Amino acid sequence: MTEQQGVAANRADILDRVVATKVGEISALRRVRLALRRAAEDAPPPRPVLEPLRQRSRVGVIAEIKRRSPGAGEIDPGLDPAALSAEYEGAGAMAVSVLTDGPWFGGSLDDLRAVRSARTVPVLRKDFVIDPLQVYEGRAGGADLVLLIVRILDGAMLADMRAMIHELGMTALVEVHDEWELETALGSGAALVGVNNRDLTVFRTDLAVTERLAPYLPGDVLLVSESGIGSRADVERVAGAGADAVLVGEALVRSGAPGRLVEELGAVPRAEGKRP
Repeated sequence: MTEQQGVAANRADILDRVVATKVGEISALRRVRLALRRAAEDAPPPRPVLEPLRQRSRVGVIAEIKRRSPGAGEIDPGLDPAALSAEYEGAGAMAVSVLTDGPWFGGSLDDLRAVRSARTVPVLRKDFVIDPLQVYEGRAGGADLVLLIVRILDGAMLADMRAMIHELGMTALVEVHDEWELETALGSGAALVGVNNRDLTVFRTDLAVTERLAPYLPGDVLLVSESGIGSRADVERVAGAGADAVLVGEALVRSGAPGRLVEELGAVPRAEGKRP
């Protein structure tokens, strides 16, 4: 095996390894499941996402709090979630995404709580959610949206957790990367679909993924293009395919002027009539 092949094989194993760490976390949650459910039910009401996005004339920006990732390495380990999210919101971000995974992304539920208590825009819990207890945990932490990744869920569990998120008043952002995953997402009743331009098994990014999948989304399903977006030209490209919003993390954190970049990305008009 060449060095390049070895790196590819190692990256291909990352998603499985990330998900494996969740098993231990879920075991810990089971010990406090009743308290967790009560905390979720007592949390402040979730903030709306779908209708405000439908009413926008310009592409929405979901701006991310991201310290590091397996693909990018260290981005900004010392960032202040409350301060960064204030800059995002002040620049017009429609929502803030908070990576709550600790071992791989350097995040935590404390980051989610800090952002939710300080901001008025909706907050997305972005993690590798494979069990309903993580949904309760997110709601207890103040999440308004929860990410569900089709690649790591079977169809029945995806449908059950999407329904659970809806019953708790939150919005599910259901993430896909190919046609089969998109069909599964739509079958689960997803109203907000995220097309991840990055293949999580090999960490290769291509905006053509959004362009390829967008035509298959019904007009009443909102589309978020995720990963690989760092400029107005990128947003114009995916908006031209029918994206209603973009999720941007690394480019903002590395930019040195995240508020200015949010304004630039969010100035792109939404395209009309691009999807059936």
